[in-house]
Amino acid sequence: MDCPMAKRYSVEITQIAEKDIREIYEDISLDKMSSARQWVRELERQIESLESFPLRCPVIPESKELGKAYRHLIYGNYRTIFKVIGERVVIMRVIHGARLLDTGIL
Repeated sequence: MDCPMAKRYSVEITQIAEKDIREIYEDISLDKMSSARQWVRELERQIESLESFPLRCPVIPESKELGKAYRHLIYGNYRTIFKVIGERVVIMRVIHGARLLDTGIL
Protein backbone atom coordinates (compact mmCIF):
# COMPACT_ATOMS: atom_id res chain seq x y z
CA MET A 1 0.00 0.00 0.00
CA ASP A 2 1.34 3.42 -0.94
CA CYS A 3 1.64 6.07 1.74
CA PRO A 4 1.12 9.67 0.59
CA MET A 5 4.08 11.99 1.02
CA ALA A 6 3.98 14.10 4.13
CA LYS A 7 3.62 17.82 3.56
CA ARG A 8 6.96 19.66 3.70
CA TYR A 9 7.30 23.15 5.11
CA SER A 10 10.05 25.65 4.41
CA VAL A 11 11.64 26.97 7.60
CA GLU A 12 12.81 30.58 7.87
CA ILE A 13 14.59 32.20 10.81
CA THR A 14 14.09 35.90 11.45
CA GLN A 15 17.08 38.13 12.16
CA ILE A 16 15.92 38.67 15.72
CA ALA A 17 15.73 34.89 16.30
CA GLU A 18 19.26 34.54 14.91
CA LYS A 19 20.38 37.27 17.31
CA ASP A 20 18.67 35.40 20.17
CA ILE A 21 20.57 32.23 19.25
CA ARG A 22 23.92 34.05 19.11
CA GLU A 23 23.33 35.66 22.51
CA ILE A 24 22.29 32.38 24.14
CA TYR A 25 25.31 30.64 22.58
CA GLU A 26 27.61 33.34 23.98
CA ASP A 27 26.06 33.05 27.44
CA ILE A 28 26.40 29.26 27.52
CA SER A 29 29.95 29.40 26.14
CA LEU A 30 31.03 31.53 29.12
CA ASP A 31 30.59 28.40 31.25
CA LYS A 32 31.52 25.70 28.76
CA MET A 33 32.22 26.04 25.04
CA SER A 34 31.41 22.40 24.25
CA SER A 35 27.98 22.78 25.87
CA ALA A 36 27.30 25.87 23.76
CA ARG A 37 28.21 24.01 20.56
CA GLN A 38 26.07 21.03 21.55
CA TRP A 39 23.14 23.35 22.33
CA VAL A 40 23.34 24.97 18.89
CA ARG A 41 23.60 21.60 17.10
CA GLU A 42 20.54 20.25 18.90
CA LEU A 43 18.60 23.48 18.38
CA GLU A 44 19.37 23.32 14.63
CA ARG A 45 18.22 19.67 14.54
CA GLN A 46 14.97 20.60 16.27
CA ILE A 47 14.35 23.57 13.99
CA GLU A 48 14.96 21.35 10.93
CA SER A 49 12.36 18.91 12.31
CA LEU A 50 9.75 21.63 11.79
CA GLU A 51 9.94 20.90 8.04
CA SER A 52 7.60 18.01 8.88
CA PHE A 53 4.60 18.33 11.18
CA PRO A 54 5.17 21.76 12.79
CA LEU A 55 1.57 21.65 13.99
CA ARG A 56 2.57 18.93 16.47
CA CYS A 57 3.97 21.70 18.67
CA PRO A 58 1.57 23.35 21.12
CA VAL A 59 0.22 26.86 20.82
CA ILE A 60 1.96 29.09 23.35
CA PRO A 61 0.02 30.18 26.45
CA GLU A 62 0.44 33.86 25.51
CA SER A 63 -1.30 33.45 22.14
CA LYS A 64 -4.65 34.58 23.46
CA GLU A 65 -3.23 37.88 24.72
CA LEU A 66 -1.16 38.37 21.56
CA GLY A 67 -4.06 37.57 19.26
CA LYS A 68 -1.92 35.20 17.14
CA ALA A 69 -1.47 31.45 17.14
CA TYR A 70 2.24 31.22 17.81
CA ARG A 71 3.60 27.79 18.64
CA HIS A 72 6.70 26.71 20.47
CA LEU A 73 9.28 23.97 20.52
CA ILE A 74 10.96 23.50 23.87
CA TYR A 75 14.58 22.42 24.22
CA GLY A 76 16.16 22.49 27.66
CA ASN A 77 15.50 25.88 29.22
CA TYR A 78 14.63 27.58 25.93
CA ARG A 79 11.57 28.02 23.74
CA THR A 80 11.69 28.41 19.98
CA ILE A 81 8.65 30.53 19.13
CA PHE A 82 7.31 30.21 15.58
CA LYS A 83 4.27 30.70 13.41
CA VAL A 84 2.99 28.64 10.52
CA ILE A 85 1.97 30.62 7.45
CA GLY A 86 0.71 28.37 4.70
CA GLU A 87 3.62 26.08 3.87
CA ARG A 88 6.17 28.21 5.75
CA VAL A 89 7.38 28.01 9.31
CA VAL A 90 8.80 31.32 10.53
CA ILE A 91 11.00 31.20 13.63
CA MET A 92 10.23 34.44 15.47
CA ARG A 93 12.24 34.20 18.71
CA VAL A 94 14.34 31.85 20.81
CA ILE A 95 13.94 32.83 24.47
CA HIS A 96 14.42 31.42 27.95
CA GLY A 97 11.47 29.27 28.98
CA ALA A 98 10.78 31.41 32.06
CA ARG A 99 10.09 34.46 29.86
CA LEU A 100 6.65 35.19 28.53
CA LEU A 101 6.22 36.89 25.19
CA ASP A 102 4.67 40.27 24.89
CA THR A 103 3.90 42.35 21.84
CA GLY A 104 7.13 44.29 22.35
CA ILE A 105 9.43 41.36 21.58
CA LEU A 106 7.82 40.00 18.43
